[in-house]
Amino acid sequence: MKTITSRANEEVKSVCDLHDSKGRKAQNQFMAEGLRTCTTLIKNGMKLVQLYVTEDNLAAAQELNNDFFITVVDKSVMAKMSAATTPSGMLATFAIPAQMPFSDLEAGLVLAQINDPGNMGTLIRTAAAMNIKNVVIVEGADVWSPKVVQASAGALAQIKIITPSWEALLKWKKDCALVVKGGKKPQELDAKNMLLVVGNEANGIPKEWLRNADDFMTIPMPGKTESLNAAVAGSLGMYLAFSK
Repeated sequence: MKTITSRANEEVKSVCDLHDSKGRKAQNQFMAEGLRTCTTLIKNGMKLVQLYVTEDNLAAAQELNNDFFITVVDKSVMAKMSAATTPSGMLATFAIPAQMPFSDLEAGLVLAQINDPGNMGTLIRTAAAMNIKNVVIVEGADVWSPKVVQASAGALAQIKIITPSWEALLKWKKDCALVVKGGKKPQELDAKNMLLVVGNEANGIPKEWLRNADDFMTIPMPGKTESLNAAVAGSLGMYLAFSK
């Protein structure tokens, strides 16, 4: 078991680099924080690189993994490494898994230009809860950013991620676009081989992309609300379509 007391330590700098997309790509790693998120990732097979903890979190870390993967750090060091406003005292780095091939893509969720990390993480967490195994991300937020990872509560380890262009996706799989109005009710659709597309928070799915959709779904809203938040709409859509 190692100990780090200096904020200037080179390993600390490497962890800090994971706050940014450039650093994550260079190291092919991402970071996660908090006992709950780290536990979910580790127990679902995400490849752990290193687990950093403050002294008061050491016992919990030892229940998760052996001492070889644990580094004890000062609270000031944890504060520097952490991407959170209030560090939890536990931070782990993981290898970014290889993307699954198109040939393995089955029914699932497509996040089209979802820019808010909280929305993306929430939708991924919902997908895992609905036993949806595949999530396709086309543009938008970086799925391995700390905010997406935290919002997913570690559910990223329970699904397969693929990040193609829209054009590449069209060549392979039929989809169903979630739209505010004019689409079919969820119960009218066969979700067995369907990719449910959820669009951008402000602009929805681009019009040129909508023209390529094979079908459309609209969530009935008997109230007078004009539309729903992207994460709420996508979560409802997944539940109604895939839990039949």
